[in-house]
Amino acid sequence: MARFAQWTLDVQDPDLMADFWSKALGFAEVKRGEDGSAKLYPPKDAPAGATPLWLQNTGKPKNGKNRFHPDLRPDDDSPGAVEAEVERLIALGARRVDVGQTGTENFVVLADPEDNEFCVLRVEPS
Repeated sequence: MARFAQWTLDVQDPDLMADFWSKALGFAEVKRGEDGSAKLYPPKDAPAGATPLWLQNTGKPKNGKNRFHPDLRPDDDSPGAVEAEVERLIALGARRVDVGQTGTENFVVLADPEDNEFCVLRVEPS
């Protein structure tokens, strides 16, 4: 049986993306590759087995829609927490994107500063 060892994201600007994703996820950067790639690790209080993020420097812009993307959930389950998290992520550099949603979904679709799509879920996945 296999498990996720890390989530790898191809990026054009590792510095920009390390700044965005470390703030978005509360991760800490602790390793850089010779080519500028960056590894971000979950905080010490993250659940056991939390997946690190490898920002792989390709030096090239994204091409097409992601076929694999992360789904995020705010730590807070209070009313308005999802909207507050979406606004926080937008303030960090994300933007809303339309990938064909109807408006009735239990998620909000955003893109990071290099246009990689991700979702903020309104409910826990079932």
